[in-house]
Amino acid sequence: MQDVDFKSIGEFLDYLPEEERFIVEKLRKLVLDCAPDAKEKLSFNVPFFSYHRNFCFIWPASVLWGKKKSYEGVRLGFTSGYLMADEIGYLDKGGRKQVYWKDFIHPKEIDAELVRSYIYEALFIDEEQYRTKRKK
Repeated sequence: MQDVDFKSIGEFLDYLPEEERFIVEKLRKLVLDCAPDAKEKLSFNVPFFSYHRNFCFIWPASVLWGKKKSYEGVRLGFTSGYLMADEIGYLDKGGRKQVYWKDFIHPKEIDAELVRSYIYEALFIDEEQYRTKRKK
């Protein structure tokens, strides 16, 4: 159970500690630059981005999932990470079968070009899944 209930992205951002907010804003900018027409909405009190379906989310550690903090920094997650070609092992799988992610503790850890490539791949997968579903 979460102990917060944000009504807007602004309220969500105001809640975050400064370092997390900076990382979140940098990641949001990357996602929205790559996918300017994506829908952004709060789900589980964090921003999720979608076209046809959710393709990624940004989850700061200060917004708990459950009762305790399980990581530090900010998590950029890909909802269909299991379909992504991750030859360099950039994404953490954590024993999960579908959702993969990358955690960032410091803004300097964000390699913008590399993150963009993963966002674009997530968008491609979203489009392919949509086309496949429409054909059926």
